[in-house]
Amino acid sequence: MTDAYGNERYKEAGVDITAGYRAVELMRGYVAKTATRGVLEGIGGFGGLFEPDLTGIRNPVLVSGTDGVGTKLKLAFLLNKHDTVGIDCVAMCVNDVLCCGAKPLFFLDYLAVGKNNPEKVACIVGGVAEGCVQAGCALIGGETAEMRGFYPEEEYDLAGFCVGIADKAALLDKNRMKPGDVLIALPSSGVHSNGFSLIRKVFSMESGGLTNMRLKVTESDSARLSLPETLLTPTKIYVNAVMALLDAGVMPCSIAHITGGGFFENIPRAMGKGMRARIEKKAVRTPPVFNIIAETGRISERDMYCTFNMGVGMCLTVTKDEASRALALLKAHGEDAYVLGGIEAGEGELVLC
Repeated sequence: MTDAYGNERYKEAGVDITAGYRAVELMRGYVAKTATRGVLEGIGGFGGLFEPDLTGIRNPVLVSGTDGVGTKLKLAFLLNKHDTVGIDCVAMCVNDVLCCGAKPLFFLDYLAVGKNNPEKVACIVGGVAEGCVQAGCALIGGETAEMRGFYPEEEYDLAGFCVGIADKAALLDKNRMKPGDVLIALPSSGVHSNGFSLIRKVFSMESGGLTNMRLKVTESDSARLSLPETLLTPTKIYVNAVMALLDAGVMPCSIAHITGGGFFENIPRAMGKGMRARIEKKAVRTPPVFNIIAETGRISERDMYCTFNMGVGMCLTVTKDEASRALALLKAHGEDAYVLGGIEAGEGELVLC
């Protein structure tokens, strides 16, 4: 490409177009692994094309979700580890779509970088592709923007957008909820992708206070993971297990994705009118990392439950009659699901006792 097209002058301004071309070529292999039956065209066009299979769907409803990784990215910068944050990006979107009872179809990402390092960009997108594979959805497009002078050269931001589909008659309806229904917990893989502004403050992350800390995973485990590595563990994707539940005809009244706002914000969002959730704290299986955060930061118990997932990535509400079958199906698909609490008459709040 010659100067007439602006390439050389644009490069002088800090934007290397040819690096962008190389990044696209490097990521093609990752993207190809996500292809599903509905994908009509590979990446590189102006729009992603997807033909949904509407077999068995009488009244299709599209369900969309968008989110980013947030300041968890600061930890990726600190560790110079960029292959898992893409999983977080996908998980935050597909898990939200799943809460409506919809199957994720396709995903698009947006990556803004301070400097386009093709290998690093491909590594990040490789994580996005891995998340899409886990969710069974296709990565059909995206955008990589080199924004010199806006982001530091070694930093970036990552966000995404997902579209899913459901039959209107099969959408989850929280107003079916009634006293006596059962709350089922799906364990998280750790902190997931929220609360990191607080975590960074607790561990003085920017000044290196986090890097030398070690975390023993369990009392019986001789292996030790560094605390940064533990915190960077990607957000769990629940699509396969929950879709298996829905396909088997077990329809939760509602599903809550426990993200920013923790228990006290997200569980009430999934409560039907005149209902509230009651959870016993002793039922919550909380991993050690949350205790370390609370003790190091001197954070109150309520603030912890208001900020973090505390070991519960998703909370499903099912009827008492379906609870045993739901637990069995979820466990058969790799989820160590357990009863978290129950539903009683109230006004949408959460009682943690």
